Amino acid sequence: MESESLGQLILTGVSGKELDVKTAKLFRKVQPGGFILFGRNIESATQLRKLIDDLRELSAVEPIITIDQEGGRVSRLRLIGNEPPNAQQLRDKDDVDLIRQHGDITGRLLRVFGFNLDLCPVLDMSFDDNADNSLRGRCYGKTVEQVVRNAGAFNDAMRKQGIASCGKHFPGYSAAKSDAHYELPRIDRSREELDRAELAVFRAFTGRDSSPGRPTNSVDSLMICHGWYRCFEPTRKPASLSRRIVTQLLREEMGFNGLIMTDDLDMGAILNEYSLEETIRLAIAAGNDLAMICHRIPEIEQVHRILDTLPRDQIDRAQESVARFKKKLTPPHKFSEAAFRKIDNEIWDLRVAVLGEERAKQRSPEDAKRSPVEMY
Repeated sequence: MESESLGQLILTGVSGKELDVKTAKLFRKVQPGGFILFGRNIESATQLRKLIDDLRELSAVEPIITIDQEGGRVSRLRLIGNEPPNAQQLRDKDDVDLIRQHGDITGRLLRVFGFNLDLCPVLDMSFDDNADNSLRGRCYGKTVEQVVRNAGAFNDAMRKQGIASCGKHFPGYSAAKSDAHYELPRIDRSREELDRAELAVFRAFTGRDSSPGRPTNSVDSLMICHGWYRCFEPTRKPASLSRRIVTQLLREEMGFNGLIMTDDLDMGAILNEYSLEETIRLAIAAGNDLAMICHRIPEIEQVHRILDTLPRDQIDRAQESVARFKKKLTPPHKFSEAAFRKIDNEIWDLRVAVLGEERAKQRSPEDAKRSPVEMY
């Protein structure tokens, strides 16, 4: 299978903790460009590494292997180890060295298991720490400067350990008043408001920021959210499917030349609005390089067929971007249970340094009221 395979434009979830015969056959046929793992895929350290090794073995081209390992409740690996502090806890501690340490630990942890991309840092600002929009606890700051400093420290340290980063959720999801896992949020920010706040953060991470004294700390990829921004799209359309936002704003105006992916196309914000064919056509036409299908895994064969009907120039553009991104991927470390345990102990020490010993013992709740962002 050549790297030009249409499957390279698909980032798919995996159904279980091991590859069954049917799923392995599907993945060999479609040759997805990458795999995203969730809590449903994690039982033990050795089991997780075997699953990742198996995914690599059936891939003709080195696959993207990714996960959401942010800290706090959005830390898939807390199922088999300690829970790192979340972005808000690190922000409130106000010690950038601890944030840098978190990035370093996260990078080394993911290399042990064979991941090569982490879907973070979150670059959204917090307008309301208690907002019910899935961002609770996940924001590195309340100001542009605070987010750039803190997320930048994490991003730099993690990338130095050989793990690629993904900034999210472009063009800034903070003003959403509802959760895109359930419905399409309407975001009524003006372009001027976005420029002063949300987009000012993303400019610092896209490689084209001329602000004096502000470090440019590029992310390797960006995830586009499922919010409807009326200042860009007068009629109802999520950012993830908007050419005005993905191509005209991010690629052309902001000059980002890294990998661009949609957020999960299995969220309610998309499922309630579009058919699968409409979704894929609009996602690639908008300028995304990867279409993320986290839960409708059998449908990736249909996604492959849809991709085969799209204009050649759109496919070529996306394939070139994916191939360029993959050239920079770092191979995994040899697996060692002892290495994992050592890093896990470092996570506990970091948690204590940020929260104190008593608070460190209190992990994020695991109950039925959590957002789907925590449950998968």
